[in-house]
Amino acid sequence: MSEDINQYVTLRREKAAKLREMGLNPFPNDISATHTAAQIHAKFDDKDAAALEKIDDTFSLAGRIMAIRAFGKAAFLKLRDRAGDLQIFVQKQALDDRQFELYKMMDVGDFAWFHGKLFRTKTGELTLAADGLKFVTKAVQPLPEKWHGLTDVEARYRQRYVDMIVNEGVKRTFVIRSQIVQAIREFLVAKEFLEVETPMMHPIPGGAAAKPFVTHHNNLDQDLFLRIAPELYLKRLVVGGMERVFEINRNFRNEGISIQHNPEFTMLEFYQSYATYEDLIKLTEEMLSEVCSKVMGADEISYQGERISFKAPFARYTMKESLVKIGGVDPGILESRDKALKYALSLGDNLKSKSEGLGAILTEIFELTVEKKLTQPTFITQYPTEVSPLSRKNDADPEVVDRFELFVYGREIANAFSELNDPEDQAARFKAQVAALGRGDEEAMHFDDDYICALEYGMPPTAGEGIGIDRLVMLLTDSPSIRDVILFPLLRTKQQD
Repeated sequence: MSEDINQYVTLRREKAAKLREMGLNPFPNDISATHTAAQIHAKFDDKDAAALEKIDDTFSLAGRIMAIRAFGKAAFLKLRDRAGDLQIFVQKQALDDRQFELYKMMDVGDFAWFHGKLFRTKTGELTLAADGLKFVTKAVQPLPEKWHGLTDVEARYRQRYVDMIVNEGVKRTFVIRSQIVQAIREFLVAKEFLEVETPMMHPIPGGAAAKPFVTHHNNLDQDLFLRIAPELYLKRLVVGGMERVFEINRNFRNEGISIQHNPEFTMLEFYQSYATYEDLIKLTEEMLSEVCSKVMGADEISYQGERISFKAPFARYTMKESLVKIGGVDPGILESRDKALKYALSLGDNLKSKSEGLGAILTEIFELTVEKKLTQPTFITQYPTEVSPLSRKNDADPEVVDRFELFVYGREIANAFSELNDPEDQAARFKAQVAALGRGDEEAMHFDDDYICALEYGMPPTAGEGIGIDRLVMLLTDSPSIRDVILFPLLRTKQQD
C-alpha cells in the first residue's frame, strides 16, 4: 500500500472512530429505503420542475456515494444503488447541526441513506433535496481515481468488487450473464426439460477428453476427480427414465489458461430422448436466436467489430467439406493417412496426432486451417469416429459419427451428438481410450464399468449437447477474454513483497 493510500485510510479510520465517539455505529443494520434510483427515474424523469414542485411525496434511498461536489454549506452527491444513480443535494439549512456534521464525515465510497423531496436543478437534472440523512457504512479503503492500464487489468480480476464499483460496464456484463442463464433455463423448461444436479466429485473422470484435477477423501481414503463433464451421470438419468434433462454446471479441467480457457468454467448440458443430432441442430438455432433476442433485444450482435447474426438457419458443413471449401485442402489428402500426416506436419511442428489414425489427423488439420475462419454461426458435422468416443456411428459411414460442433467467431460454442447407446460398442471405445491413456495421453478417458452396466439396462435413442456458457456470454457482451465474464477467474497467487 502506498504512503498516499495509507494517509487516506488513516483519515477514514479516524472518521469512523469519531462516529463512535458521537454514539453512532459506522456500520448500522437498521436501514431501509422506500425507492430505488431506477424507480424514481422511471416515475419522474418526464416531470418538469413545475410538476415536481407540486409533488408533496417524500422519498428515501440508500446506496454508495460515487462523487461529492462540495461548495461551502452545500454539496451535490451522486448516489448509486443496485438499480442506478441519483443526484442528492445536501444543504446545511435543510439539516440539523448533527446531520450536517455527519455529511461532512462522508467520503466517496461510503454508503449513506437520504430522505427528501424531488426537484430539478438549473441544468435540469432530477435531484433529491435531502432533509434527512444517515450514515450506513464507512468505506475505509478509498476508491481508485483511475482504474485502467495493463498492470491494473490483473488487479481488476483480483479485486472484482472494486472493478464493479468503478466500472459500470463490468457490473452490466454480469447482469447480462445472469439474464442469459435465466433465458436458457426458461427455454428448456418450456420444452419439458427437467433441471437436475449431478456429482462434482467423481471416482472416475469421464464425459470429455480432458486432464482432471485430483483430490482426496480422507475418511474413504480414496482419490476423487473434480468433474470434467456431467455427461455420463446425465445419461444414467436418461436410462432411469428422465427423457429430457439438463444441468447448468461447473466443470474443472487441469489445463492451460488463455483468453478462451479457465480451469473452472460453466457449461450447459442437456439430453433429449427419441431425438438425433439433427433435431438438436434445429433446437440450438431456436434457443440461441431466442436467447439473443430476449436478452440483447435483437438476433444480431457486434463482437469485436464483427456483425454476427444468430438468425436461423446457420451455415452447415461436414468436416471434410469444410476442409476443402474453407480450409483450401486438396481433396486427395482426405483419404490417405500418409498424405494427411505430411500435410499436417507442413502446417506446424507441434502436431499432436503423429501416431494416431487418419481421423485424428484430419481433425487437427481442421483446427489449424478452418476453425478461425468460422466467424458466423456454423455447424460442422460428421466428425471422425476416432475422436468421438461417446458418439453414435453414422449408419451409412461408420468412419464418422452423428455429431456436430457449433463455431462462432472461430470458437467452439457447442458440441452435440446422437448418443452411443450400444454397450458393446461403448465398451470397445472405452478400451481404445484406456490404450491411449497407457500411451501417455493425459486427456484420454478411463473405463467406466458402471456406465456400461447402465447402458446394459437400456438407454433409449438420445441426443445430447453441451454449450459453453462463458464463451456465449463473451459473444453477447462483446468481451474479449473469458476472464471478463467470470466473476473471480483463477489467477496465479500474488507474490508478497
